[in-house]
Amino acid sequence: MRWTIKPKSNPNEIDRLSKELNVDALISHLLLQRGISTYDEAKRFFRPEISHLHDPFLMKDMDKAVERIESAITQNENILVYGDYDVDGTTAVALLSSFLQESYPNVATYIPDRYSEGYGVSLKGIDFAMDNDFSLIIALDCGVKAIEQVDYAKEKGIDFIVCDHHRPGDALPNAIAVLDPKRDDCKYPYKELCGCGVGFKLIQAMALRNGNTIEDLVPYLDLVATAIGADIVPITGENRVLAYHGLQVINANPRIGFKAIIDQIKKKELTITDVVFIIAPRINAAGRMKHGQHAVNLLKETDLSVAQKFASEIEQFNADRKNLDKEITEEALQQIQENDEEERFTSVVYSESWHKGVIGIVASRLTEIYYRPTLVFTKSGDKLAASARSVKGFDVYNALEKCSDCLEQFGGHKYAAGLTLLEKQYENFKQQFEKVVAESIDPKLLEPELAIDAKIDLDQISPKLMRILKQFAPFGPGNMTPVFMAEKLNDTGYGKGVGEGEKHLKLSVVQNRSMAIGAIGFNLGQKLDRVTEKSSFEAVFSLDENEWNGQVSLQLKLRDIR
Repeated sequence: MRWTIKPKSNPNEIDRLSKELNVDALISHLLLQRGISTYDEAKRFFRPEISHLHDPFLMKDMDKAVERIESAITQNENILVYGDYDVDGTTAVALLSSFLQESYPNVATYIPDRYSEGYGVSLKGIDFAMDNDFSLIIALDCGVKAIEQVDYAKEKGIDFIVCDHHRPGDALPNAIAVLDPKRDDCKYPYKELCGCGVGFKLIQAMALRNGNTIEDLVPYLDLVATAIGADIVPITGENRVLAYHGLQVINANPRIGFKAIIDQIKKKELTITDVVFIIAPRINAAGRMKHGQHAVNLLKETDLSVAQKFASEIEQFNADRKNLDKEITEEALQQIQENDEEERFTSVVYSESWHKGVIGIVASRLTEIYYRPTLVFTKSGDKLAASARSVKGFDVYNALEKCSDCLEQFGGHKYAAGLTLLEKQYENFKQQFEKVVAESIDPKLLEPELAIDAKIDLDQISPKLMRILKQFAPFGPGNMTPVFMAEKLNDTGYGKGVGEGEKHLKLSVVQNRSMAIGAIGFNLGQKLDRVTEKSSFEAVFSLDENEWNGQVSLQLKLRDIR
């Protein structure tokens, strides 16, 4: 890994902020790195308040969206809440439909089938709306590029409201309202909302119009926090407020569907990391293995015994997903090894038998192993569909845009995207994508970067430091867990490999005459020799609490050693 230490903050600024906040220089440095330089900014960071959320009517078209929904309710129209099949889409559909159904019964939900309809707004979904007398479709986490589909709906007498957070194309769909903070003409102050976050702004606007307060909407924040974590959007600004309070709901008073999942995993207090790696994959598994509607049903269920039945079904979907993803990853790795005679800047693999529901996960795994922009293709009807994943610092969406003459459809973000193309275009696209990446990527981005916040000495580590660092949570893009580096460390003689095949590294380390501190390095077992040969070493780590036999102690969570 390529170790890079972030620039040291200005010493005068560190000194000023330390005095202003009455904290030590290390904390001030970490805050300044996160763009926090005043007492008020620090207060907002450490104590995110619901009142810090922006006025939803600052979002372009919000007034039109609210007026059209109110008109639908007044006219007794049928409303269809439509959303993508991933976590962001299913949580958004559960959020908006349950909010509307609190006071209005004529609301139904629709999640497209991943296999027969694919991503986004489908003509089949619009036909369903027409056949069942829906005159308003509200699309969540999709729709900003659905120009033809929205026109088709209009011909059938169906209006659209689009709530999306993906980058729009050159033109917007002809909808009643297009809520998307990434619109060029949208002056909304925070641009990084997820799809469920945009849905939340819509219910916030409706609640304000009806004289409710933002506090009335707090029970919905468990859904928003889950979507924020799963969609890997920055946990800064408004997302930090939503995630912070949403985690409190998940841990104190989660909706019945979440309770059913949490009861199965038997974990006390969930962090945003637990949401990403425990709750989100289970919600996602429904759309991957069966149908996303299963996830919506679980998230809206109010009877615990029914929710537990749904949760155990989803648990089985997740187990099946794990087996498939392991099997396909092994096949994809073999394909890469067979095709890698010459140096490549990308990994592009394809098998018509691969399960479409797990190709995104497989793409992520391959990116971790080979660390280069990666696409995993499978057959989808008469076309090929792919999931794309990128490496830190490289915009795969832009790279796909430069290959758009080969593509039927594409959409997504800087680091994750989806696309479809005709099979005859596959080889042509593969060559073009390799050429685009080779010509535009900085070669150093092909080596994983380990970004270090600060060098510290072991004697700076204390329970007080840990207490303050815990208040930096929730962690995520834009506010990652603080990572430190320490030099001239020595193992005290207790170093050993642990776990299956001794693939993890367990140490007790000292620095000069410091107190010994425990350390654990997951998947670093192969580096045991480097620390037990009595020479000193450097380590990069975050701080962690280790609970054993009821005792809690601080330990280093190793990222790398050299």
